[in-house]
Amino acid sequence: MTVADGSNLWLRRFHPAPDAPARLVCFPHAGGSASFYFPVSAALASDCDVTALQYPGRQDRRAEPNVDDIGALADRIAPELAPLFDRPVVFFGHSMGAIIAFEVARRLQRSGHTPALLFASGRRAPSTRRVETVHQRDDDGLVAELKALSGTDAQVLGDEELLRMVLPAIRSDYRAIETYGPVEATVDCPITALVGDADPKSTVEEAQAWRAHTTAGFHLQVFAGGHFYLSSRAAEVIEVIREALRDAVAVV
Repeated sequence: MTVADGSNLWLRRFHPAPDAPARLVCFPHAGGSASFYFPVSAALASDCDVTALQYPGRQDRRAEPNVDDIGALADRIAPELAPLFDRPVVFFGHSMGAIIAFEVARRLQRSGHTPALLFASGRRAPSTRRVETVHQRDDDGLVAELKALSGTDAQVLGDEELLRMVLPAIRSDYRAIETYGPVEATVDCPITALVGDADPKSTVEEAQAWRAHTTAGFHLQVFAGGHFYLSSRAAEVIEVIREALRDAVAVV
């Protein structure tokens, strides 16, 4: 069952666990939706209360305007997450989601809400810089990028009508992340960077650069795989998250 919190549609709970000792908040990648984290929610349902973000412009929020600016999106998300900090909260963001999680953490810590840990997966550090213009490509060029990264459901890529329906949100997300930064800011929570050793979107060295963005601890973990290593290495990633959640609860 999917549970949307409150009167808006920002948050999804697929396996609600309101009495769990910790919370995990998941931030989707560019073009992604909350449902990407359904397997994570299922795997960790007995460990924590898993909440996944649903950005505007996709699935049941398809009629809402897309948000093509990372800062504007973080400004809207942060107030929705503040009520969740009645217990330890861990952020997990993949690709664009890692940057959004970082920016949301920056905003929340100003009001005294600091995550116990931020997982930055499949994304180079905010201070690194690449010139990327995928959002400026035509539709065929955008689809080619999605196929190259292997992160979009093959059923979607093979359905012309469905694909044309989701492309505006995907293009908006690419515009948001490709026009972001570089940013030199820090957060006060520990950061664990996760990256595939063959990720075309982040080298291991670029992931290592997240170290400069925290005033607390830093850890880097490299997996075999590409940009969506977390799909092929799901069991390993789940165990890393589970251990982090246990540590977060233990220090309270």
